[in-house]
Amino acid sequence: MEKGSIQQMLEEKGFIDEKIDDNIDLVQEILRLKKEKNAVILGHFYITPELQDISDYLGDSLGLAQAAKETDADIIVFLGVHFMAETAKILNPDKKVIIPDLMAGCSLAASAPADKFAAFKAKYPDHKVISYINCTAAIKTLSDVICTSSNAEKIVNSFPEDQPLIFAPDKNLGNYLNSKLGKEMVLWDGACEVHEKYSLEKIVALMDEHPEAEFIAHPECEKPVLMVAKYIGSTTALLNYVQKSDAKEFVVATESGILHQMKKACPDKVFIPAPSIDSTCGCNDCAYMKLNTLDKLYTALKYEQPELNLSAEVIEKAKEPILRMLEISL
Repeated sequence: MEKGSIQQMLEEKGFIDEKIDDNIDLVQEILRLKKEKNAVILGHFYITPELQDISDYLGDSLGLAQAAKETDADIIVFLGVHFMAETAKILNPDKKVIIPDLMAGCSLAASAPADKFAAFKAKYPDHKVISYINCTAAIKTLSDVICTSSNAEKIVNSFPEDQPLIFAPDKNLGNYLNSKLGKEMVLWDGACEVHEKYSLEKIVALMDEHPEAEFIAHPECEKPVLMVAKYIGSTTALLNYVQKSDAKEFVVATESGILHQMKKACPDKVFIPAPSIDSTCGCNDCAYMKLNTLDKLYTALKYEQPELNLSAEVIEKAKEPILRMLEISL
């Protein structure tokens, strides 16, 4: 595709490429625009610290879904990735949902194409489908209920013991749940590239260097990594754990954005990102999350673009399993 046609496509999708005056106080302008337009900024723990600090609500996927459902704002600005903004739109079809960068996707969501998953599901006609929220709106329309890492155990246990289940798209979270709960859910073969790149060898070596540190991990990590973890939990659960633990040092195996909140909550403690297989990188960052910037947030609010839209049919079908999750999570 030629450069001109790429630019035209981006413009049609609401992409704004504007040089911002260096004299503009971006934070103050964002706050002004937010008030003027009755907008709310929802941010995920994995965005950059400066964006975390400007968010009206900061949380994990469950908390963000709950916040999206309850907001009375006219505009929702989602600082996260595409599937999160989709969830906000599904829960608020009459509100404008904007995302600063349409390219902020998700490797886990991309690992489950809807057509292939539909064919996979058809092989198990007696199974109910639990889909991790880190999936596309199309996958949600094929699901019976959605879950997050915060409520996954509760969602799985909400089904009768004899009900066969499919869990998608994260095989690592699914394996963790199967092992912990004694289940035999059929798993879709998907994964998050961030959580699959931790080096067990380097983690063990790092723990030898910090014998007093506790190793904590997100359940999206691979099984060998989880086997050596002192504590396994969702992003919010990890944040809560470090505040309650007597330990003064932690090696953390999840996207490094959460370390900002950990340091704010526990300034007297040390947080070390778990090392990646990539020897040139000291931690694992989600490149998609980091596409969100102050500049893009400012232009997104200013022009109310790029706007995320979904068809009425998709919204109707995807909303039911999300609402079921929220009801179970009360």
